Formats: sequence, C-alpha cells, structure tokens
Amino acid sequence: MWLYLIPAMFFGWSLGANDAANIFGTAVSNKIVKYRTATIISAIFILLGAILGGAKGIETISSVTSQSLLSGSISVLSAAITMTIMTYIGVPVSSSQAIVGSIMAVGLMEGGVNWAVILKLVLAWVGTPIGGMIFGFISFKILSIPFNMIKSIYVKERVVQIATLIIGAYGAYSLGANNVANITGVFADTIGIQMAALIGGLAISFGVLTYSYKVMMTVGTQIIELDYFSAAIAVLGESITVWIYALLGIPVSTSQAIVGAVIGAGYARGSRLTNKKVLLKILSAWINTPVSAGIITALIYFILKSVFKITI
Repeated sequence: MWLYLIPAMFFGWSLGANDAANIFGTAVSNKIVKYRTATIISAIFILLGAILGGAKGIETISSVTSQSLLSGSISVLSAAITMTIMTYIGVPVSSSQAIVGSIMAVGLMEGGVNWAVILKLVLAWVGTPIGGMIFGFISFKILSIPFNMIKSIYVKERVVQIATLIIGAYGAYSLGANNVANITGVFADTIGIQMAALIGGLAISFGVLTYSYKVMMTVGTQIIELDYFSAAIAVLGESITVWIYALLGIPVSTSQAIVGAVIGAGYARGSRLTNKKVLLKILSAWINTPVSAGIITALIYFILKSVFKITI
C-alpha cells in the first residue's frame, strides 16, 4: 500500500516548493523575514493546518470519482509532474487544478465523474482570485488607518515584522488545511482521513523546507510594487480567502488567492501592475494546468493498461 503513496509524497513536496511563495513570498522578497525563518514557520503551521483543518477538503476530493490505490497513485503522480514542471520554470500554479484535472481524466476513462462536485470546484476557482483581491483591498483600507497613526518609523517597522510573522503563520495554517486534500484526498477511503492529512501535511512541509526560493521571488517582486505594510496585507487577504474555502471543504488555488490579494493590496495603496507579462504567464498556467495534468494522466493510464496489461 505504501508504495502507491510515494507519488503523493512527491506531489506534496512539489506543492510545498511551489506554494511557499503564497505565504511568505512578498515578505521574503521585501526582506522583512529571512528566507529560512519563513520556511520553518511555514512547515510547522502547514502541518498543523493539515491535521486540524484538512478533513472537509479531503472528503470533497475523495468524492469526485471512485479511485483504486493504483488509479489514485496515477492521478497524484500526473499532478506532481505537472506541478514540478511549473515550479521549475518559476510559475506559481494551482495544485487543486492539477489534481482535479488528473482525477477527471481517470474518471472519464473509467466512466464515472461527480459533475456536481466538479462544478462546485470550478466556481470556487473563479471566485478565489476575486476573493483575494477583495480581502486584500479591504484589509489594506481598514488596517492602514491605525498603522498610519504610528509616528515612529522604528515602531512601524517592528509592527510590520511581528504582523508579518503572525499573518504568515495563519497563511501557512490555511494552506495546510485547504490544500492537503489535493495530496492524499484520493486515498482517504483506503488509509483514512487523519492518516491522509498527516502524510499530506508532512510532504508539503518538506517541499517548503527544501525547494521554494525561486517561486517566492516570482510572486514577491514581479507582479506589482508593494511596500512592507502592503506585502503583509496581501498575505492576510490570501489567508482569509483560503481559510474560508477550507471551512467550506473546497480545495482552491493559494496561487490564485495571493495573486489576487497582491493586486488588491497594491491598488489600495495606489500601485499599478509592474509586469503584465508575468501575470499573463501565470493566468495561462492556470488554464494549462488541469489540461496538462489530464493529458499526462491519460498517457500513463494508457501505457500501464495497454502496454503492460495492468488492471487499473
């Protein structure tokens, strides 16, 4: 059984490497928090979020289509390959879209997809960047009032540093609670929800600790100009959005949430997009991710079933 979970661990590592940017990317790129400090905090709270708040999302992913251990393993392997390619080229993408694209491919080939769940997920994908933008904008407008009342520059810097660490921990918790379902949700019926949450949380945390720097810099510096305060607010907007969806049991894209929140916070302070090509690159990846994951899944499925005559 554990052999089938290896692709899930690989997928979790890929997600952690890619999505660490969604927690501390803006803070690290603005040198508010050291990279190693950010990764350690992220790893701890991602694991806590997965264990304490990941159950509802795991139930949702496990209900998309019926999966065997082998078909589930194929799904997460295909999603992991897709995520790794995107991570290598420095583009933040959606693990939710990757795994759903893979699961749908298996379901279509096996003849069973829960389209009601798929519709709920797609609607949430559309709402995620919008939610991030709204919460980023509103949070900036509200919290900038008391922040601007502080006269001392030193005190302002200390407030931002402390707030960034607290918000980052909250963001990491939200990420773990929401996205652990993408890693091991397909195995929940076999290994149980709590074990799925533990394994997924550990895998994501390991990815954050080992291979997350490149995407952090993409999100933090190349989308819109942010100062220290608005960088922290952007993470807050993303965290609120992702946490709400975790409570609803709907895995969504933390990448979409943070990009929306970065834009919302940036516009609230009067900034404008600094690199539209990067944003277009990210948007195109959101479209390509589920399609690419589905194609890779179909190829692996075909090779195993038709060439090696393995029953899936």
